[in-house]
Amino acid sequence: MTALYPLFLKPIFKERIWGGRNLTPYYGNGLPEGAIGEAWALGDHDQGTSVVTRGPLAGQSLADLRLAFGARLLGARGMASPSGRCPLLIKLLDAQDDLSVQVHPADGYEGLPPGELGKAEMWYILAAEPEAKIVYGLADGVDAAAFAAAVRSGQVEAALRYIPVQAGDVFYVPAGTIHALGRGTVVAEVQQSSDTVYRVYDYNRPGLDGKPRELHVEHALRVARYDTPAHPFRPARPLSNQWQRLVESEFFTVDRAAVAGRWPQATSDDSFDALLVLEGEGSIHWAGGREPLGPGQAVLVPAELGAYELTGDLSVMRSRV
Repeated sequence: MTALYPLFLKPIFKERIWGGRNLTPYYGNGLPEGAIGEAWALGDHDQGTSVVTRGPLAGQSLADLRLAFGARLLGARGMASPSGRCPLLIKLLDAQDDLSVQVHPADGYEGLPPGELGKAEMWYILAAEPEAKIVYGLADGVDAAAFAAAVRSGQVEAALRYIPVQAGDVFYVPAGTIHALGRGTVVAEVQQSSDTVYRVYDYNRPGLDGKPRELHVEHALRVARYDTPAHPFRPARPLSNQWQRLVESEFFTVDRAAVAGRWPQATSDDSFDALLVLEGEGSIHWAGGREPLGPGQAVLVPAELGAYELTGDLSVMRSRV
């Protein structure tokens, strides 16, 4: 039986009209040319599946390994996704410009493409320019009728709720929330494995092909929710070698920690651990070996692995199903 081990994953880079070069601290010379808006650190989706870079399984995709190893790799909850794929998609985002005002559907929406999930997500703000802000829900008093009228009259921006942000802020963005990252932010994002975006407004700008980007107004108005989303929070500075909960939802949990020295960890049969190194240097140890860790590196620790250890001086985010 093939022994599983922590899987180091190659990022999948996406050029975006709103992207830039602010992911260079994470990927250095590995960042391709162009306006790179997204690095899919861990993905198992039709629009991109991660490939293993180290060890005996190097060169194989996460999709191939999911089919080969099933719950040994992803755990019982990881294999329970309606899509049949790894249920999480983890990204680093560089919003050099404003993203479109958009909304995502929930699971079960009749307009979803076959096999696609809904999209709940969370943002952990890694860096923010002094005037940076995001769209997070609608302005006070804006209900369904008022928002529809604003969309159809081209007055969308006046109907939105804007929140200033700084590094360390955490936002949970449930499906149906009108939202947009603003210019001058770098973000770690954990989401359901979905690429369905319904754009409501895009500042009348052209896409990378020079043509106006498609809007999806009717879908957006059908799936939008009009309650106020949960307030963001700014967690205290993490203590060494203690997981700090950032988000807990029905789809995923996300924790962060400051690793100092040696720190034992373990997976369970329920879920894999998805690790994303935010800063610093260190390594991961397990019964069969050791590998170094650095900024931007994503590692999928298989559910069946059990005990492993993080060492060094680094900041890391952990996601579980």
